[in-house]
Amino acid sequence: MGPLLTIAADLVDRGHDVLFCTGRRFAGQVRSAGCRFEPVAPEADFDDRAMEVAFPAFAQVRVGPPMHAFFWRVFVDAVPAQSQQMSDITAAFGPSAIIHDTVYLGAAPLVLADPDRRAGRPRVIGIGVLPPVLLSDDTAPFGPGDPYLDGEEGRERNRRLNASAREDYAELQEHAEKVFRSLNVDLPDFIFTSAVVIPDDFLQLTVPGFEYPRPSAPPSFRVIGALPRVLHEPYGEPDWWPRLTGGPVVMVTQGTLANEDLTDLILPTVQALAGSGITVVAVTSRPDGPAELAGLLGDVPPNAILAGYVPFERLLPHCDVMVTNGGYGGVNTALRHGVPVIVGGDSEDKPEVAARVTWSGTGVDLRTGTPSAPAVGAAVRAVLDDPGYRRRATALSGQYAEHDPLSSVAGLVAQDG
Repeated sequence: MGPLLTIAADLVDRGHDVLFCTGRRFAGQVRSAGCRFEPVAPEADFDDRAMEVAFPAFAQVRVGPPMHAFFWRVFVDAVPAQSQQMSDITAAFGPSAIIHDTVYLGAAPLVLADPDRRAGRPRVIGIGVLPPVLLSDDTAPFGPGDPYLDGEEGRERNRRLNASAREDYAELQEHAEKVFRSLNVDLPDFIFTSAVVIPDDFLQLTVPGFEYPRPSAPPSFRVIGALPRVLHEPYGEPDWWPRLTGGPVVMVTQGTLANEDLTDLILPTVQALAGSGITVVAVTSRPDGPAELAGLLGDVPPNAILAGYVPFERLLPHCDVMVTNGGYGGVNTALRHGVPVIVGGDSEDKPEVAARVTWSGTGVDLRTGTPSAPAVGAAVRAVLDDPGYRRRATALSGQYAEHDPLSSVAGLVAQDG
């Protein structure tokens, strides 16, 4: 939601008429950005903060391939309703472009039914808000975070792992093909790959230094840098803001999705740094987060700041390290500011993000979503004591500065505007 809202607000500022189709709970944010709000089709609208309510089986899903298959089944099952809605919006609103995130598949049938745009359909632009999911000999398959391996040895390993992935997700693939056939179109490839290759353009929100070499990627795929995190509402500096000067500052966050249990990463980080000369800012991203964290701690260490929502764009320039569960957007934002990262996450796309942190030399992978306090403390000291992490993160920040992702998107829209 965040990346697309940033893109939409920028297009509005450039004079475009933007209709934003998403869940009803985001209506206020969409309108605040100057967009028209269109609620997503009821069949595809659910509150992602309470997955077990809409999908009771989710409570029993294991981390790893079963969880990936579950989520992709949700994405695929939404396609008929989404596709009909996209057709209706195209007829009524007449957009010159449709912009969607990696796993929104509702525009795919429009492309597959008219791949050369001879019938005048809108340009379809995919935005890579996750590490790339397409299978190729260039890399291991998306999911477990297997390290990058170069050369023929790597390509052979990748072929083997990709074949296994196709077997692991064979049931999902069969279901996806059936759903798309019901809409009178055929998937061109494995469902993960199709999500990337179907759009006319696929723009990955990162830089070459944080993404594995992909010489066999289609021409439509390119990296465009990381989006700025635009503040859609005013943010007043809290009374603890002056404490961000005078010594090392470590920010810890579990992002906006996997922050239900603050004991996963935030609590052990605050405990690990208690009594040190390091200021630790615990960003819970929840209004009730600070009070809950204070209760878990008992006595709040004097060097700890317990916060709810804090804009990364405002906080990161004051930080020396970010400890995170590995959200793709958050990690790219930290590196855009030249801040090295420590990743402790094992769900969704987080193992893939952590593997790229290791590969790029910009931080430490704790290899678990529930690290101990001593493990976090040792990682923080390692990153602070070794200037190589900061140097590499600073070098990557230079790559981000060379890219203008908002202009890249706007340029494609203008071609058909």
